[in-house]
Amino acid sequence: MFKIGCHLSTSEGYYSMGQRIINLGGNTFQYFTKNPKGRAQTKTPSPEDVSALRELILSRGMTMPLAHAPYTYNPCSKDEEVRRYSGESMHGELVFLENLPGSMYNFHPGCHVGQGVEQGVCYISDMLNRALWGGMHTTVLLETMAGKGTEIGRSFEELRMIIDRVDSGLRDNLGVCFDTCHVNDAGYDIVNDLDGVLLEFDRIVGIDRLRAVHLNDSMNPMGSHKDRHAKIGEGTIGLSAIKRIINHPALCDRPFYLETPNDEPGYGGEIALLTEAYYG
Repeated sequence: MFKIGCHLSTSEGYYSMGQRIINLGGNTFQYFTKNPKGRAQTKTPSPEDVSALRELILSRGMTMPLAHAPYTYNPCSKDEEVRRYSGESMHGELVFLENLPGSMYNFHPGCHVGQGVEQGVCYISDMLNRALWGGMHTTVLLETMAGKGTEIGRSFEELRMIIDRVDSGLRDNLGVCFDTCHVNDAGYDIVNDLDGVLLEFDRIVGIDRLRAVHLNDSMNPMGSHKDRHAKIGEGTIGLSAIKRIINHPALCDRPFYLETPNDEPGYGGEIALLTEAYYG
């Protein structure tokens, strides 16, 4: 089954997101756990709302959603208070996600802001060792990054460094979200050598850890380290390469999440286009 969805707002509630993605032709979705660019508290969803979403997903055979951490989290900040806030907030969100067992939780590894990759990796893995626990039902995903500034996660090697420092008993709950725009902008040639890129990922990280795909075109050329998403088929990756990605044997059973610059009708059009490319 093709697992496809897009990013949705939580403003109308959790059950509403499930209904809306069905209306858009999808069977999974992504959402921010709270305000993505600030620390303002968002309204806590009612247990009834979350339960209604869970029942809808199970009754329709849908894939549990991907929760996305706010951009304000920086687990490898120089500022100890920022690191503390990031870790404590993430732990609280993971506790909440136990109400939607089987969910995944995606976060940006952060920026080391001049401290160096090794120090940044230490901070990130230390936070994960505190935020995760044995027996949890959520998979936490490190996102591949484009490499702006001092971002960590610009290479598969950096992601592996983080995973290796997480306690062995917690690693089963760790995976990677493969963002097509970010990987392209980081310098991996997914247009002309998708097989080679995925073989490299498998050699360094392990293809079994690739648990989800952010499906985005890019406004910028490969290796630009810019991170500007484009609509499907309107960027430098292009529709032909995107079709190869969703149909690749190593990826085709993963859930795909659109983060393109679209409104919901636009997402519906892209979901229809990609569904036809997958089954056609």
